[in-house]
Order: sequence, then structure tokens, then C-alpha cells
Amino acid sequence: MTILKKLFDFYINSSIHVALSVFSLTWITLMEYDIPCDADVLYFVFFSSITGYNFVKYFGIAKFHHRRLARSLKAIQVFSFFSFLMLCYYTLKLNTLSLLCIVGFALVTFFYAIPFLPKRFFIDNHYNLRRISGLKVYLIALVWSGVTVFLPLINNDYPINVDVVITGIQRFLFIIVLMLPFEIRDLQYDSLKLATIPQKIGVRWTKIIGALLLMCFCFLEFFKNKVTINYLIVLFAMALITMLFVIVSKKNQGMYYSSFFVEGLPILWLIMLFFLDYFN
Repeated sequence: MTILKKLFDFYINSSIHVALSVFSLTWITLMEYDIPCDADVLYFVFFSSITGYNFVKYFGIAKFHHRRLARSLKAIQVFSFFSFLMLCYYTLKLNTLSLLCIVGFALVTFFYAIPFLPKRFFIDNHYNLRRISGLKVYLIALVWSGVTVFLPLINNDYPINVDVVITGIQRFLFIIVLMLPFEIRDLQYDSLKLATIPQKIGVRWTKIIGALLLMCFCFLEFFKNKVTINYLIVLFAMALITMLFVIVSKKNQGMYYSSFFVEGLPILWLIMLFFLDYFN
């Protein structure tokens, strides 16, 4: 049991789980727009998510404590290095316009972790985008929506039309809502100067805002020129499931409530789409 728990913790802490979620959202976009499975962009998204998330999470630790890193963190470093090599391999398989988009997202990720701006913008001595008051959740939603909606379509030369823009807005809203249980969980740890959503409006209103955003997420679907019944059914089901997770979330959560169950909702979304497609 101890070995299984260590493997599971490695699966969570090494960002494999979150990478599968980003991977799933990217595949959902391909399915929505009837584009054949693009393995190159899917694997790129998977390995870049591992590399990016581990860079953001462990940069400071590795920088200041590299000589006495815990064994588990060293294993994550090695895993991240090989993920970076795979990222480089799949980067070479993408088209030029995709690479230009990737540079933009990579810069946001880099400056999210690396100090670079004047002290007056920040809540402490970590002068990076992550520490700008109230910005964190919107940056994550922006990068996720860009990578999972626009990147796979651009790589397949799909025109960026009104439907695509609406999907991008929907994905942005969905990611913000997905972050709310994490924000609620971290209330007891975050500095008040971070100005997270629950800190500014309280837990109750955070849940209400989450519900309203999910209603907008669903409502926007009806503004698209092309709507398929399977996708619509799963979209509404995912909105309801996500709303339940937000409503139930609290400051004292179980260890894996947000990091596994909430973060795994995009994987469930993809599975549900596959299930409906299989039986139709």
C-alpha cells in the first residue's frame, strides 16, 4: 500500500495528472471541430504541461536547495528533464504559426515563475507574475484556453471564426471555475495580499460566482453556428458536475479533493464524449 501511495503521490506531484487534463481539453477541441486526432499537438501539450507546471512549482526549491533535495523531488526533476526532451521533439513537428503561439505562452509561463518586474507591483520579495495581486487565476485560465483551444486549431489550419472565439471564452470561464476549489482550499495558506477571489468576496459568494460563470459557459454554446447534440449533452453534464464540486468545496478539504478529483474533471469530460460517440 505504501508503494502504491508513493506512486500515486508521484503521479500528482509530478504534474502527470494536470497534464492529462490539459491533454483532454485539447482533444475535446479537436473532437468538437471534427478534426482527426493530432498526436503531435496532443503529445506536445502533454509534455509541455509537465515541463511548465514543474518549472513553476519547483523552480524556487531547486534554485535554493538543489544540494539537499528530497529523493521524491529529485525523481520529479529527472522526470521533468525527460519530459522537456520529449517537448522539444514534438515542438519540431508543429507548424510555424503554432510555434509563434507557443513562444507567447512560454513567455507567460516563464515570467509567471521568474522575478523580473519592479517591487512596487508585488506582495512580497518574489517579483514575478504569480505574485501580482489578483492575477494568478486569470493567467492560468488564459494560458489553458489558448493552449487547449487555439493551438490545436491553428496547427491544423482551422480558421479562427466566431465559434472558435466563443469556445475560447467558454474554456476561459471553465478554467476559472475549476480553479475556485483550489482558491477556497488555499485560503488558510495564501497571503491576504494575493487578493484571490475567495479573499475578496468570501467563500459563499465565490460559489455563487462559480455557478453564474458556469451558466454563462453553457449559455454561450447557443451562440455557435454549429451545435451537436452529443457535445451539448456532455457540456451541460460537465457544468452540473463542476458546479457540485465547487459548492461542496471548503477550506479544510481532503488531500486529493482538488488536486485529483477537481483537476481530473477535464479527463471525465473527454471520457464522456468518447462514451456518447461510441454508442451513437
